[in-house]
This record gives sequence, structure tokens and C-alpha cells, in this order.
Amino acid sequence: MILPRQEKVVIVGAGCFGISTGYHLLQRGYTDVTILDRSTTLPAPDAASNDLNRVIRSSYDDGFYARLAREAISSWKDRETWGDTYHESGVVVLGHSSSGQETYADKSYKNDVAMGATVKILKESNAIRSVFSPQVHTGSFGQCSGYLNSDGGWANAGQGLTLLINKVRDLSGNVVPEKCVVKILREKHGATGVECSDGTIFSASLVIIATGSWTPSAFPDLGLGEICLATGQCVAMIQLSDSEADAYRDCPVVVDFSSGFYIFPPNDDNIVKMALHSAGFTHFDDTNGMISTPRTVVSDPINGLLVPRDSLQDMRMYLGKIYPDLNRKPFTATRLCWYNDSPDGDWVISRHPKDRKIIVATAGNGHAYKFLPVIGRLVADLVEDKLDAELIAKFALERETTELDGSRSGVVTKLDMTTFYSIEDLQPR
Repeated sequence: MILPRQEKVVIVGAGCFGISTGYHLLQRGYTDVTILDRSTTLPAPDAASNDLNRVIRSSYDDGFYARLAREAISSWKDRETWGDTYHESGVVVLGHSSSGQETYADKSYKNDVAMGATVKILKESNAIRSVFSPQVHTGSFGQCSGYLNSDGGWANAGQGLTLLINKVRDLSGNVVPEKCVVKILREKHGATGVECSDGTIFSASLVIIATGSWTPSAFPDLGLGEICLATGQCVAMIQLSDSEADAYRDCPVVVDFSSGFYIFPPNDDNIVKMALHSAGFTHFDDTNGMISTPRTVVSDPINGLLVPRDSLQDMRMYLGKIYPDLNRKPFTATRLCWYNDSPDGDWVISRHPKDRKIIVATAGNGHAYKFLPVIGRLVADLVEDKLDAELIAKFALERETTELDGSRSGVVTKLDMTTFYSIEDLQPR
């Protein structure tokens, strides 16, 4: 039964999934949409969707995501809606195989070409170096190959999320910070609302859980099992001067699927951010036992931004292969960015199998933000029972995961607090 548009909808989480869902529901005429978030300020300072930047690419080995990303990019270009949030720097995709075995990058290239993206094959090192600003000293890119997709770049993540939060409020959506939901209220026929840690109750005919990497630990009674796992991903930043940043300003984003390393051109504050897209780190505390729980600057103000020394050194090594001159500069900041991962890399957008009045919208796997303009449409389609049957199966909570996420390598590792870097490790070697 389709939910009448005057019924109460409560969305838990004001990140990418939650705020985009609220926006699309309001656009469709739903009149009573409330979005709750645990953070005292929005966007939440430790949310994965609130960051300096996020890669905007259509380069996916999965045709569905490739097509949806192209649609999202078209929206990002609308400056009336998004201002200067999106920067079309182009994206260099590395990771072609010399062995003849088709890689993630190979499949992505085929999808980009099929969709008519503006791409340039980069078969050898000289071709790769040619797409960077001529004043920039790059690495040799020996034995590398890939392609440039000019129809992509990066977005100021925090700015984009703030804009959409404001648009939700402009549409009379109720966005309420500092409300930590601790319980989903239920009666015989399903969920009736949520209760917050301060005792506040929000009644609802439909509850949408969009709490990102906090989902498994915040709602263990949902029985998410192995479909959702909170993992920390390693990020580092370098501060440049105005003149240094100007030299790199027009460089493309670089994404190397063979190593998981990716790096952005400088942002408006002259910060160069880099990260590792890998299997990541889990963290277990005394509260949730065997459920991985994010460990951020909010939960641990002293050490919440630290990353393991080995990962920091890996980023330094990969940085040197792309920008040798930047490798001589110290890291000025780090962060563990927490994802909610599924084994196959697909999102979870699903009614709960035991309660149709609960929808779970999460498992971004580190590749949801670029879809901020459109991802909420999928959830809204599910609310209205309009979601395509193939997508219902693709995003189901109880799906069988027969293939692993092809965009990552490595194995999930338990976070060991004794292996964090020291201040000296931030300096170039």
C-alpha cells in the first residue's frame, strides 16, 4: 500500500542518503517529513558526507552506477542549484592490466565510452603526464596506463550537503539536530516512530534509517548481519601556499584502482587531500562488542583523527609516484573517514523484511556522495512502491552477495591503537 503523502515520515540521519531522500519526498508532495540527526551542528562534523571534497566520476564497472552517475553529474552542473560546489577537473583513471585480464578500470572505460563520455585513452607514461598542468612536476608513471574522463571531477562535499539541507528546510522539511535516536518504536502492525536519548518521541507512519556507518551499532536489533560493516578509511592532507596551489589548481583528480590511492587538486583553501580506497579498518568498543563502530573526533577528541602509521606511509609512497615535489612537504592533517560497507559494494535501499514500515537506506561503500542529487529518488521510489524489481533485488537487505566489491583490494583489518603514527611520521622522509 502506497503511503499517503500527508502521513508522517521520520528519517534518521541527515547525511547523503537521508537529506537527499527528504528532498525528493518533499519534491513529490509529502507534507510531513522530519529528519533527525545526532549531531549538534549540521552537517555533522564526522559524517563521511561532510568533507573537503568527494570524487565525482561515472567510471564504474557496473552499468547502473555509471548511468546514474552521469545523471548526477548533469545535475551537479546546474549552478543555480549547486553554485560552485562542483569542479569539473576531469578524472584520470588508472588500473589497466598488462596481462590481458580485464580490470575494474577496463570495464569502467567500456561503460564510459558506451555512454558517450568525453574520454582519452592514456596508453603509456608520456600520455598520462600530458594531461597534467605543464608547470607541475609529475612522476614517471612507468608501467601505468589508463584514461582521462573529462566529464567528471570533484565536489566540495560539505558545501553540497549544506545546500541540500537548506533546500529541504525551504520546502518545509523539519531538520532537527541534536536528536540521537536510540529506539525504533513498534506495535503489532509495524513501526510507529522513534525515541531519542533525551526521551523525545517522534511518531511516524514510516521510519527511514539513513545513519551511514553508525547503522549497525546504533540499531543492532535490525539484524543487519554481514550486509553492513563500519570501516575506517585513511585520509591525509597537505597545506600549500597560494603560489604552490596555483601550479596544481588545474590538475585532474587521479584515481588508481590498482592501489586504491586517489588524490585531488587543491581546494579553495589550498589543501591537497589524498586517501586510500581499501577494505579499511574495523573498530570494536566495549559498548557494542562484536559490531564495528566508528571512532571519530567526536567520540575521541584526542586521537579520533589519527590513522595507522603503515597507511600514512603508503599514502606518502603513492603521493611520490604522482607528485614528487609534494612528497617533500609534511602532512598537515589526517582523518579516518568511516564508511558503511556491504560485501558486494552495492547500496542497501530496502524495506526491512520483518517490518515494511521501516526502510533502511545506507551502505554507501564510499561511493554514494557523488549521487547526492539523485540517490534520494531511489528511496522515494521504494516508498511509493515504484522501484524497479531488479533494483529491489540489487539493494535488498537479504540479498546473496556472490561477488565482492571490485573497486577495492586488501582485507579488512582490526584497528590497532598502538600502530597510530607519531608527529615525526607526518614529516617527509
